[in-house]
Amino acid sequence: MKDYHAELAELIEMVVREGASDLHLASERHPTMRVSGNLIPLVKKPELAKEDTLGLLGAMVSSEMKQRLLEKQELDFSFEYKKTTRFRGNAFFQKGAVGVALRVIPHEIKSIAELRLPKIIESFARRKQGFFLVVGPVGQGKSTTLASMIDLINKERAEHIVTIEDPVEYLFQEERSMIEQREVGIDTKDFHTALLSAFRQDVDVIMIGEMRGPETMSAAVTAAETGHLVLSTLHTNNAAQTVDRIIDSFPAEQQAQIRVQLSGSLIAIFSQRLVPKVGGGLVPAYELLINNNAVGSLIREGRTHELNLVIETGLEHGMIDMNRSLTELVRRGEITVENAFLHSFNPKGLEKLL
Repeated sequence: MKDYHAELAELIEMVVREGASDLHLASERHPTMRVSGNLIPLVKKPELAKEDTLGLLGAMVSSEMKQRLLEKQELDFSFEYKKTTRFRGNAFFQKGAVGVALRVIPHEIKSIAELRLPKIIESFARRKQGFFLVVGPVGQGKSTTLASMIDLINKERAEHIVTIEDPVEYLFQEERSMIEQREVGIDTKDFHTALLSAFRQDVDVIMIGEMRGPETMSAAVTAAETGHLVLSTLHTNNAAQTVDRIIDSFPAEQQAQIRVQLSGSLIAIFSQRLVPKVGGGLVPAYELLINNNAVGSLIREGRTHELNLVIETGLEHGMIDMNRSLTELVRRGEITVENAFLHSFNPKGLEKLL
């Protein structure tokens, strides 16, 4: 009988030692780490059998959660190793066997400055109400950015903060604020239910781990309109696509109303990418759309295709264009030209800047 707790411990120690961001476990494959954006198979470890992936999962979750995986064939969970390393996990079936993807969640919550994000993000965390979105593909540091904003609020003022997550990722230590972290599937049925409940909890700041479905989006926008600061994420590429995704998730007859609500409640949309750094590691590149009269008008009138131009020409208003962010990183010698083009929304525009 294999000791899966010991095997898991060995793998986690390796992840920590190598500074990996992710660990992948799947049958007929070597355990694989992601380091500085690159996948590295641990070839000195044997390929995992079907029973191995299930056994390793059993060392991380309760028997009830394993049963939930068998019933639903998907499972989101969080896992803590020796109170030193925390993971966000997803278990799933592939080719009839269980696979597991683990993302490392650092215990230390870095500040906005330490994450090398623009200082203006701090001003958004200091707002009393409104809707702020961090967008980008999976694994680009969206949760980390939101955690740094919550931590700033926690350090600076006494607020009642409620987070709704699936699963809970960063664990906040209360300083000046009172913080409640609710996990979907354990503490609440779903995002929408928890969000509606928050209205009755005398809450000041709401962090929604991910915007899922029109009900959650509608409730989030309403919360932002009614005196709450709402922070959330969306898996979209840039600001214009984000606005379209929100609007298009509603039936046609509701879209005009949501445009008006969004144009009034939106603070900003921050899109970020983690780009491989010369010499190892990752560095953020980003785009920032800040809501002002011009942006609000474009959202209300459905002219979202013009938002990209507003960002490109809005430097004096604090806006940041992704191509300019990438160009600056190239000029400082932090990223290669090739990686700049790989992460650009508009390669032709980037070519002109470089």
